[in-house]
Amino acid sequence: MKACLPVVASTLPGLLMCGAITALAYALEHLEAHFLGRAWLESLVLAILLGTGVRTLYRLDARFEPGIRVGAKLLLEIAVVLLGASVSAATLLEHGLGLVAGIALVVAAAIVLSVAIGRSVGLSDNMALLIACGNAICGNSAIAAVAPVIDADGNDVAAAIAFTAVLGVAVVLGLPLLVDLLAFTPAQYGVFAGLTVYAVPQVLAATAPVSAASVQIGTVVKLVRVLMLGPVVLLLSLGSRGRRMARPSLPHLLPWFIVGFLLMLCLRSLGWIPQAALPPAQRIAGFLTIMSMAALGLGVDARAVAGAGARVVFVVLASLLGLGLISFLLVKLLQV
Repeated sequence: MKACLPVVASTLPGLLMCGAITALAYALEHLEAHFLGRAWLESLVLAILLGTGVRTLYRLDARFEPGIRVGAKLLLEIAVVLLGASVSAATLLEHGLGLVAGIALVVAAAIVLSVAIGRSVGLSDNMALLIACGNAICGNSAIAAVAPVIDADGNDVAAAIAFTAVLGVAVVLGLPLLVDLLAFTPAQYGVFAGLTVYAVPQVLAATAPVSAASVQIGTVVKLVRVLMLGPVVLLLSLGSRGRRMARPSLPHLLPWFIVGFLLMLCLRSLGWIPQAALPPAQRIAGFLTIMSMAALGLGVDARAVAGAGARVVFVVLASLLGLGLISFLLVKLLQV
């Protein structure tokens, strides 16, 4: 117990800052609703913007960093696990195996397209692969899993992760604007978000402002997409042809919160979670999500984009647009 106290104490300043930004985001949302008739920017979006603004404008003391990291990662992973209680296996099954096959095809096509774009502008094979896998599968997690397999340079990994962090926030903020523009139903938007947003927690953030149905289908689609990381890493390992590569750890291929989400999904599908427990779980998941978005914003310095390099910026943006187009075509083809 005593050994845990220093860890808790080290995370407290950062978590308190995340909590303060979360409270401010809630307050601003209520002020919007009071004076403007509705909240044009929800607390989730405000938390990201406020956090990013603080990080970009001020140099934070190192004592805040442990709590910010816990807030951006652990709290949001817990929220994803709790979200599993609100999703039934029927959500995925009702869309059939065609959607699962479509997800696999989107991942494969996005990787091929992104690698081709990267090579066309002169990026190294490893850098092109890092961007491709991060873009097509699950952002930083995919980059971290693929890097040791292809023996990627540390500078390449850092550049890919830095830009993915900034762009991931931009995607979360901008994607809901496409609902009306592309005439998506809540289910269609959920599928589209699940196919295009980088990380599982970010799908939750991108779909929450739209509808509960979007959150549920989007999260399930994203989880299927994340599960493609195992086969992709295996293929890259087989393609190394004798080069000595490190094997990614199991947590990189199958993070604990995905296992937790699937376990909660199974318990819900079997009827083993009491109905009375579902609303509190959803409220807790919602609060943790907003607090984590504050932490995510506090971890992103918008100026990092300038240091990523013009070619990397171009490849990441072009790859994301390509992924969006492929995903849009799948959504319309399957008539979700």
